[in-house]
Amino acid sequence: MPTIKINKKVFEKLVGKKLPLEKLKDRISYLGTDLEDVNENEIVVEIFPNRPDMLSEEGFARAFSSFIGVKTGLKKYNVKKSGHKVIVDKSVSMRPYTTCAIVKNLNFNDEMIREIMQIQEKLALTHGRNRKKSAYGLYPLNNINFPIRYTAKDPNEVKFRPLGLEKEISAVKVEELHPKGREFKWVAEGWKKYPFFIDGKENIMCMLPYTNSHHTGKVDETTKEVFIECTGTDLENVKQALNIIVTMLADMGGQIYSLDIIYPSKTITTPNLNPEEMKVDIGYVNKILGLDLKENQIKTLLERMGFDYKNKKALIPAYRTDILHQIDLIEDIAIAYGYENFIPSIPNLSTISAEDKFEIFKNKIADLLSGMGLIETCSYHLSNKEQQCSMMNTNLSLIELENSISSDYNILKAWNIPSLMEILSSNKHHEYPQKIFTIGTIFKKNPKSETNIEEDERLAIAIASEKTDYTEIRQILDYLFRSINLKYEITETEHDSFITGRVGRVIVNGKNVAYIGEISPQVITNWELEMPVTALELNLTELFNTISK
Repeated sequence: MPTIKINKKVFEKLVGKKLPLEKLKDRISYLGTDLEDVNENEIVVEIFPNRPDMLSEEGFARAFSSFIGVKTGLKKYNVKKSGHKVIVDKSVSMRPYTTCAIVKNLNFNDEMIREIMQIQEKLALTHGRNRKKSAYGLYPLNNINFPIRYTAKDPNEVKFRPLGLEKEISAVKVEELHPKGREFKWVAEGWKKYPFFIDGKENIMCMLPYTNSHHTGKVDETTKEVFIECTGTDLENVKQALNIIVTMLADMGGQIYSLDIIYPSKTITTPNLNPEEMKVDIGYVNKILGLDLKENQIKTLLERMGFDYKNKKALIPAYRTDILHQIDLIEDIAIAYGYENFIPSIPNLSTISAEDKFEIFKNKIADLLSGMGLIETCSYHLSNKEQQCSMMNTNLSLIELENSISSDYNILKAWNIPSLMEILSSNKHHEYPQKIFTIGTIFKKNPKSETNIEEDERLAIAIASEKTDYTEIRQILDYLFRSINLKYEITETEHDSFITGRVGRVIVNGKNVAYIGEISPQVITNWELEMPVTALELNLTELFNTISK
């Protein structure tokens, strides 16, 4: 989790109230953050990754001020139109989305510049997945000419002076000569072209995902107006990042201006700071919390967490990225109510506990694989159709989310091998061989079940190495089945994700329980991997039921 350092005087001015030191420590801890240190000059606090809006003095003070009852309710921000445009070229397919804004009437000092650098770094680390998913830049507006183009170019054909270097260099040298180029070149591995922002006079503004140019991208104490850009692989992600940054600058005294972002197929205007609405079921709130809160009490508690409440709906600030479901609102209601105010009680029901037998079985499988030197991984239940189907060269019947807020997570996983392929793709810069496994839930349609969805626990194993082959992955399967004293057979089969003739169907007591084989070269290419991969996916639910019988 990221740790931020907060200037205590700036924080208290933004909060609008000065608390005694012990009271300050107590309230910060109960806000839902991990306090590391407080002294007369500085607050050091660890922010949970689900609250990137609190990664700055302004964001943290905004949440804290509301929490202690000084400035409650939804904070409103005025956005004016700038009349300017950013034109997005289809060539930026490696990082296709951007959101932009202008903020004016700023009066920077050393402390504010430190805050800006801190939130850029911490936000990119968490919300941006260490620049892999998104990255952000600020530029003095007086050095920029509109319209701005966001386009991809061959780095051999571009020259500019990167921020922090003394001279102009070829863009192809940035990864070698610039510290950020060396640090983040893994993000752009495999790119033949790189995204650039270029202003109306053909000045290079930045090279992504690395650095601003010295000419247009150096913010200092004389800067009064800034241009902000957020770029990434998911539009919702960069919208949220922009909202967090511009509201921070507005809390510094700035005025926000929007821009039109012109894509090849659509035009959007950013930022959009209108709050989202979410229905609040009072009965559900009380059931989860074990309380008997009235509607006016829930309204007060939501306002203490920075929300508004109207017509049985919560109005959610545009910078709150963590509110995905009503349960998230309930968590904030609990924080506002005060965890110290909940009365512990022992249930009247007497039970004898025991570890679930299926959990014991899964743990045994995990222990066996760990003993063979495989590393256990964990991934989300949610995924997307591209990873589950397109990149695996197959077509499956998927269960889609009705109100997904991200294109990265809009379906329930149908199988686990794609999750392992994603992990391998993200770790190409580490040494080989890489041997990993995961045990996770998969979901498939079943009209005979109560919910029309069937859930199974599946084991997936993937090995990436120069020498891996069918024999190696088969040896792991043999070891597992010997260890649980179970016989199996393998028949030849076809599967578009595997190499023809090197894929088999594992059968136990007449039931198909697994696929095993060598991943096809096309799938390996889709994931931008450079090593052969072997894999298997085993239905542990089916296997356990077979053993139990």
